[in-house]
Amino acid sequence: MTHKFISPIENRYRTPIADLFTQEKKLEYWLRVEAELALAHAKLESIPKDSAKEIKKKANLNYVKLERVNQIDNEIHHDLMAMVKALSEQCEGDAGKYVHLGATSYDIEDTASALQLKEALLIIRKSLIELLSELIRVMEEKKNLVCIGRTHGQHALPTTYGMRFGVWSYEIDRHIDRIDEVLERISYGKMSGAVGTMASFGEKGIELQKLVMKALELNPVLIANQIIQRDRHAEVLFLTALIAQSIAKIAKEFRILQRNEIAEMFEPFKKTQVGSSTMPHKRNPHKSERICSLARLLKSHIITALDNIILEDERDLTNSANERFIFSENFILLDYIISQMKNIVKNLEFDEEQIEKNLNLTKGAILAERIMVDLVKKGIGRQEGHEILRTAAIKAKKENRYIKEILLELEIINKKFSSEELDTILNPYNYIGKAIEQVESLVKNLKQKHNLS
Repeated sequence: MTHKFISPIENRYRTPIADLFTQEKKLEYWLRVEAELALAHAKLESIPKDSAKEIKKKANLNYVKLERVNQIDNEIHHDLMAMVKALSEQCEGDAGKYVHLGATSYDIEDTASALQLKEALLIIRKSLIELLSELIRVMEEKKNLVCIGRTHGQHALPTTYGMRFGVWSYEIDRHIDRIDEVLERISYGKMSGAVGTMASFGEKGIELQKLVMKALELNPVLIANQIIQRDRHAEVLFLTALIAQSIAKIAKEFRILQRNEIAEMFEPFKKTQVGSSTMPHKRNPHKSERICSLARLLKSHIITALDNIILEDERDLTNSANERFIFSENFILLDYIISQMKNIVKNLEFDEEQIEKNLNLTKGAILAERIMVDLVKKGIGRQEGHEILRTAAIKAKKENRYIKEILLELEIINKKFSSEELDTILNPYNYIGKAIEQVESLVKNLKQKHNLS
């Protein structure tokens, strides 16, 4: 019977990183570790060198077929041992009897997982740098585009779109740093036997472990039981979810800014694209919504990863089944999320007329802070100035008038400011502080740090 997909991760959300998590790739990682184990044994004269060479020669997918491994697994119900048997039967002479010598399953599986997760993190790192490059491009292009800043969903003070994208860029930059840190902690393998004592490897256990890990470009653990402790893996899962949450935060803002009432910025929308099955006029921000939806799924796997830390005694099997899901799902979906956000940012549309309109929506009231500060410079106490401006802003809103008109009706303001001075003060383009300088400094820093042109 032809296999029919159940999970949309197999087609709708699949990205090239999925190739790292296929059954074939997993088998390839296992075989690679088995080959290095045999070579290390040979170097320590634990097995014949010719046997190690034969194991090395046959420990690949050209000889060990997934179909055969699955066939054996169906008989013995142990996928790692099925691989050992399939490899052994391909080896000529006596070489097969030395396959997996002294090792326990998770010597192979955990070391292979380190290779897999290391490679996956490097792919995510590359994808994040590509996203960062797009964010920096917009940050530069829009560094002078003044817009209204909002706090608590209300108009606050003028800011710039360069600042907005700068905050996001800086956050992505920190995630790249985190990947570099987590890469070091996940790049550990083990070759220490059933409970970690290395008894099955004899007197040369520590040396053998070092040889295997050096060949695989991993670090040897200093101590373990039957498995590598799952705090390392939980940290990896947490990082994938953390990155997804930051991107979902950006996506959420895109959704808000695309609302009809705001309408400042829009995610790309193809000419043939359908927004709603019943409302032809709609232009839904479905890409951004999809990002927010998938980020929730990544976040949910953190609990599972944390529970995997708490295994009984020298180990139990309660981490094994769920790890067949959580690593692959989080990395594939994260790669998809990054790819979607990269596409959105690359093709964003801005409505600068609407941005200008929203900037002036409160008819000057957003500059009340600046007037208050200038009142202090002219001898009015800060608290008194705050009350003057608070009352004026309320009246201006209630009467739907410009705050300048209300202020000019106040004797205390007339004594301190001319009409022309108020025009300058109430110009939102004159109250963006060091926004442009901060953006320019950040752009320079990030480009140098990540070698971006």
